[in-house]
Amino acid sequence: MQFIIGSKQTTKMVEQGKAVLVYVAQDTDPRMKDDIVRLCTAAGVPISWVDTMKGLGETCGIEVGAAMAAVIPEIE
Repeated sequence: MQFIIGSKQTTKMVEQGKAVLVYVAQDTDPRMKDDIVRLCTAAGVPISWVDTMKGLGETCGIEVGAAMAAVIPEIE
């Protein structure tokens, strides 16, 4: 599995049916949170909540915060 990081890329992966899980930081802008929650609910993609954008960035292996990230299967 690999991470696709960022709100635009995460939205794109959910819309294309590639995301198997989406991580969302609790301290993300409320409008962005509402949009991705609505999209994931409609697509049947589970959401895992992370306390902070900084924590999500660390989880994804980057040195900056991340609002959201999609988990997609590895492309071979």
